[in-house]
Amino acid sequence: MSRNRPQHVGFIPDGNRRWAQERGMPKQEGYPFGVEPGLALFEMCRRQGIDEISIYGFTQDNTRRPSEQKDGFSAACVDFGLEVARRGAALLVVGDESAAPFPPALREFRTRQGTGTRVNLLVNYGWEWDLRGLRDTGRLRSDPVPRLDLIVRWGGGRRLSGFLPVQSVYADFYVVEDYWPDFRPEHFRQALDWFRNQDRTLGG
Repeated sequence: MSRNRPQHVGFIPDGNRRWAQERGMPKQEGYPFGVEPGLALFEMCRRQGIDEISIYGFTQDNTRRPSEQKDGFSAACVDFGLEVARRGAALLVVGDESAAPFPPALREFRTRQGTGTRVNLLVNYGWEWDLRGLRDTGRLRSDPVPRLDLIVRWGGGRRLSGFLPVQSVYADFYVVEDYWPDFRPEHFRQALDWFRNQDRTLGG
């Protein structure tokens, strides 16, 4: 592996609702437009030889939104997850499957399925739910997910929003101002170019 290429990249695909609103659409109609960008990004990572990616689907906090929005982001997660699995990804879905917002269609992927590029899809995920695993079982509930090297967030936000807090401790953080449905390949190429110039001492 190249020292300057991240092994594990996290993606926070934000801005779907704002993207829809700016086009005069209901907020929930932005979510389906995030599926194809996710698939394109998966294919880019596979071509780049990146070993593992983690991508935010929706959080437990997100489930407080109106029902039509919950239906929209849940359906988008199912569409993305089933399609990357069909394309040969080694898919693991990380989230609380015991609660109603977790889509039944993704339940089989609570244990990793497949042998290709590893994809961790966070669905009905909560950082407190994750950390409570230490109390309940002695392990993070996201224990199979390794430390992140790089996190890329769309939509202009400068925060983790609870994204895999333990795995993110030494991750470099790159922000794309464009909304997620406006994903372009150069967004990720620019993030990788930026990453190559970071001082990766990991505190040493």
